[in-house]
Amino acid sequence: MSANAARVSAPNDLEAFWMPFTSNRAFKKRPRMIARAKDMYYYTPEGRAIIDSSAGLWCANAGHNREPIVKAIQAQAAELDFAPNFQFGHPKVFELSSRLAALAPGDLDYAFYTNSGSEAVDTALKIALAYHHARGEAGRTRLIGRERGYHGVGFGGISVGGMVANRRTFGTMLSGVDHLPHTYNRAEQAFTKGEPEWGGHLADELERIAQLHDASTIAAVIVEPMAGSTGVLPPPKGYLKRLRQICDKYGILLIFDEVITGFGRLGAPFAAERFDVLPDIFTFAKGVTSGAVPMGGIMARKHVYDAFMKGPEHVAELFHGYTYSGHPLACAAALATLDVYRDEKLFEKAKAMEERWMEAVMTLRSQPNVLDIRTMGITAAIDLASRPDAVGKRAYDAMETGYHDHGIMLRITADTIALTPPLIATDAQIDEIIEKTGKAIRSAA
Repeated sequence: MSANAARVSAPNDLEAFWMPFTSNRAFKKRPRMIARAKDMYYYTPEGRAIIDSSAGLWCANAGHNREPIVKAIQAQAAELDFAPNFQFGHPKVFELSSRLAALAPGDLDYAFYTNSGSEAVDTALKIALAYHHARGEAGRTRLIGRERGYHGVGFGGISVGGMVANRRTFGTMLSGVDHLPHTYNRAEQAFTKGEPEWGGHLADELERIAQLHDASTIAAVIVEPMAGSTGVLPPPKGYLKRLRQICDKYGILLIFDEVITGFGRLGAPFAAERFDVLPDIFTFAKGVTSGAVPMGGIMARKHVYDAFMKGPEHVAELFHGYTYSGHPLACAAALATLDVYRDEKLFEKAKAMEERWMEAVMTLRSQPNVLDIRTMGITAAIDLASRPDAVGKRAYDAMETGYHDHGIMLRITADTIALTPPLIATDAQIDEIIEKTGKAIRSAA
């Protein structure tokens, strides 16, 4: 029997799946398998409960396998499995767009759909470039990201992103990209709850970049309102407002990457509302369907949309899109998810529980090797001291023992543990997360 044939006949063989963002060899020696989920918990194939401290991957904001969302997906699959949104449409994509426009602040009234946050970022960048072209400023081609930023894994996203491991092996990527400095300074900000007092002045680096490159060459600035994947970096007070002012001064589009911060994670529908700063475009994904069906997109302001609405009416205004943009199943899942958010008042619940959450997380500062804790909304990051001979191993060990020994799923980045549970968490479940995270940290000491 060939090796391939043997692999097919062995249903528990793990070799064929090349896992994303995973240490494949270590995982396949000691797997961390999930077989089902409900509300706040995952369950192993053996039936052992694992509390989800990271909402899957920052996405299951309404919890797992919620009945209204499941039923909506089932009904949609039986009624309309697929319809193209190139030159045709289906009712739910228009209904969803109206719901999102009503939820978004200001005149962010126009939805363009993708299948992921990565695609949403590349879409936002392309729209920004095309916007200036449509307005007769085709020389605006430069894109500005930020150090330690994460904007997905498309070539556009990793170009404007600023996480070294995501960039170093993929060559030069897009040209004409520069980066703002990140906003984190442990000496000035350690153990801060919410927005740090120090760091707002770092937005003025955009002025320096504008002078360096000539502002008339810059199309857009893209930032996460709160940097998430790098380890929860809340924006310093006044920082985002200052970015908005500088962009307005020079005619630069401001893009917020709200893939993580959207749909209640920071106690508001979107971070733009929490910080009272209106971007020209923002991206979304993850929480729009509570992770049940892949979906992403962007919301654009009226002046962005209107810039394209000219020329012959029979000609497509934007030559961009995806086969599955606004897929019927994703739209059904998103509409049901928005209903759950509204009916259970989950955004309001997140806002009300923020102080309780932050106080609970800060109790972990006494655990061994904890260098810093940062919190905002229903998120937190815990920085652990790295082992001198193995950077990232301490947090990895905490994740592994958390799953195998303590019944908790932990999200890690290098030696940082990120906590971002579903917004349905009860006080008792918050306490369970903190207790089990503490045990995992001690086990990796």
